[in-house]
Amino acid sequence: MNDIAVRAENLSVELDGNTVLDRLDFSLPAGAFLSIIGPNGAGKTTLLKSILGFITPSAGRLEIFDTSPAAPAPGLIGYVPQVKMLDRSFPGRALELVVSGLRRKWPGIVKAAERARALEALESIGAVAIADRQINRLSGGELQRVYLARAIISSPRMVILDEPATGIDAVGEEDMYMLLERYQATSGATVLMITHDLNAVCHLCSHVLLLNRRLIGFGSPHESLSEEKLRLAFGHVGHNHAMLSFGKEHHD
Repeated sequence: MNDIAVRAENLSVELDGNTVLDRLDFSLPAGAFLSIIGPNGAGKTTLLKSILGFITPSAGRLEIFDTSPAAPAPGLIGYVPQVKMLDRSFPGRALELVVSGLRRKWPGIVKAAERARALEALESIGAVAIADRQINRLSGGELQRVYLARAIISSPRMVILDEPATGIDAVGEEDMYMLLERYQATSGATVLMITHDLNAVCHLCSHVLLLNRRLIGFGSPHESLSEEKLRLAFGHVGHNHAMLSFGKEHHD
């Protein structure tokens, strides 16, 4: 089994004549927990979409577990998008949404085996009690948990999340990060996420990719989030950027 989850070599992406990613080089080991950090417009979501195969690089090389993102193996990646396209008024149940992660479409009738797998995924993130709840009755945090269960139902080798704390309160945000930490530890999956919470990054992640079109830092949080590199990325160090506390235990 290849021990490199994501390999980028001289990776560049141009969109509408603008260079969004400029000659990125990094190798992320399998089983890592990576946060992608940078200011708005830095190319974070573009990088995720390139890894997912939604965007074709303009130059360079990008591989996911030694294969092209354009032709991933079925079930290789689970994805939790930032913007949920699902109409919340749609008369569906949480369990059906989870099963859609297997079907790649909304299930008409859920088979017994599919229900068992969906319940297992929901149970693994502490959400089995809402399996039969209507989607329009889910809170923001509950919906995010269901989307996470949808992403992991196929036991993917990689889980990708675009700002997983969006639309949920502080308690829900902490719960989401704890779920991700627990899932990554028990499954051994590689986790990639975009987040603006640098304190969570320092406590959760093994790797950080600091980005502003070009790669500014890649490595451990301590290596990548120095004051100098944060200034290069953001142009300043303020509010939560200055609250980093390396070496502290999670849940102090």
